[in-house]
Amino acid sequence: MIVFDLHCAPLGHRFEGWFGSSTDFAAQQERGLVTCPTCGTSAVTKAPMAPAVGRKGNSLPAPSAPAPGQVAPPQALSNVAASLPPEAVAMLRAVAAAQAEAIKQSTWVGDRFAEDVRAMHYGEREEVLVHGRASPDDAEALREEGIMVAPLLVPFTPPDEVN
Repeated sequence: MIVFDLHCAPLGHRFEGWFGSSTDFAAQQERGLVTCPTCGTSAVTKAPMAPAVGRKGNSLPAPSAPAPGQVAPPQALSNVAASLPPEAVAMLRAVAAAQAEAIKQSTWVGDRFAEDVRAMHYGEREEVLVHGRASPDDAEALREEGIMVAPLLVPFTPPDEVN
């Protein structure tokens, strides 16, 4: 799924649209299915937008000491669970367990990830479960081609980097 910031040409109303890919957006726009929710016009185009790319968990800045009289910043990520409700901790553990099980059933393809899933998508190779490494640009290109990919939700150490 991809989210676009959109605006109508006549009045400049801004709104969001969710599409399967850029191609889906173009096809729906061509058929007049994308309309402004405020004024109803189908003269809608993509608005300029910056991608929302979060930091990797291991690249967060180190917590700084609070100034006198201020509340201390949140503890390091490894200690976040202590500040979460028990239900949230249980959910995170369940997500981590599900991801670990999925990884056991798939094959690490490393930096060949984009190339391999593209070959499977186009029938050039047998479809199997894989996980690997892709740049944000490669992941976006795959999504635009209609290839469903998703980042791992829990930090993962590739097999070739394990001590």
